[in-house]
Amino acid sequence: MSDTTHTATDPAARKAAAAKASIAASAALTLAKLVAGLASGSLALISEAGHSAADVAATVLTYVAVRQAEKPADERHHYGHGKVESLAALIETGLLFGLALVVAGQAARRLGEPEVEIDAGWPIFAVLFFSIVIDFVRARGLRAVAEETQSDALAADALHFASDLVSSALVILGLAATRAGFAQGDALAAIGVAAFIAIAGYRLGRRTVATLLDAAPQELVPQIQEILRATPGVIAVESLRLRTAGPKVMGEAVIGVARTLPLERAARIKEDANSAILRAIPSAQIALATRPIALDDETVIERILLVAARRRIQVHHIIAQTVGERLSITLDMELDGGMSHGRAHQIACDLEQAIREEFGESIEIETHIEPSEPQLLAGQDAEPQMQRAIADALARHAARGGKVSDVHDVRARETAEGLVVNYHCCVDPQLSVDATHAAVDEVERAMRNEFPNILRIAGHAEINDHS
Repeated sequence: MSDTTHTATDPAARKAAAAKASIAASAALTLAKLVAGLASGSLALISEAGHSAADVAATVLTYVAVRQAEKPADERHHYGHGKVESLAALIETGLLFGLALVVAGQAARRLGEPEVEIDAGWPIFAVLFFSIVIDFVRARGLRAVAEETQSDALAADALHFASDLVSSALVILGLAATRAGFAQGDALAAIGVAAFIAIAGYRLGRRTVATLLDAAPQELVPQIQEILRATPGVIAVESLRLRTAGPKVMGEAVIGVARTLPLERAARIKEDANSAILRAIPSAQIALATRPIALDDETVIERILLVAARRRIQVHHIIAQTVGERLSITLDMELDGGMSHGRAHQIACDLEQAIREEFGESIEIETHIEPSEPQLLAGQDAEPQMQRAIADALARHAARGGKVSDVHDVRARETAEGLVVNYHCCVDPQLSVDATHAAVDEVERAMRNEFPNILRIAGHAEINDHS
């Protein structure tokens, strides 16, 4: 790709090119106004030359600022260098106010002079009209680049040159009044120039100070809040803080998600929210954090499982009942079989206290400690004769109950702890979960009675499409 194409599409290159063009234009206008002002003796025109000279200094500062602002973050500037542009704009504000005071002082002094000779010939007016055209063109160009790249420094330049249009027009009016016989017209025009310089400085300073003081971009706050709330999985926007640094919008937000969600799902919700923000505001850099929130529809079992999961404790066979107005909870918890009972008892007590904190101190809680099964067993397929015996027994016991049918995909593996048996079967799709579980449990009990060396037997119940 050519350098020309790259410059047209690179925001940093566009800002630098706009700043350099502005420097050249400001320097040319300053020289022309100064020569015309000295030749004519017009204080208003000399003031305009001073205004343009300030613009030259400001645009040079802008050029340096936009180049510095594009530097990446480093060890000393974790958020990058975007605020260099705001600092440059603040310095430009000071230049504008200083120039306004000087011009106003000189205009007041000239108002006290009895006679002032001003030679306002057509070359003077030609310089001013040419200045207006140049300021109009570059103010529009700089404003477009500033809006596209979110550059505070270029926006400051655009504001300067827009105000130059008005001040140049005032100089023309003052010189015209002088030629018509109103001797103080030039000095009054200079005062008008000073006023417009001060107004431009105030507008620029207000925006720049807001950026430097990390004022939130109010127009973006409701937009980002709406994006976050619209992200699937986000229950609430707990907090949102934004600030600007040059073209970037930075900040952090805390979003509420259901506390029963696994960590992977919560992480995906954050990624989805960030992607949605970037689609709407490409310059945004929002750090998202999640806060788990208890939902009103959480069941007692879900809340107990969540408390245990936070402590990485496996619990099962949870029984929750109300005795009068009191909640009674019983559960089994699995711990390492080689752990000392003293340590296991302490873990059980800690879990019980955590459950009390979840439901209230008045609850009744009992825990039963069981040794956890080994995490990884070495196994091998059972002998073919054993495989057939188990498959036949499963089919026989399933047929006896009448609710389980079509036993298939039977697998029996031998381990050091005993047999591990897995199988698939079919049940009526209208059968309830409770009834299905009871029917499969009945088969399991019958199998354990017939094969005492079974360590684990698991039946996967499928839907019987022909029922």
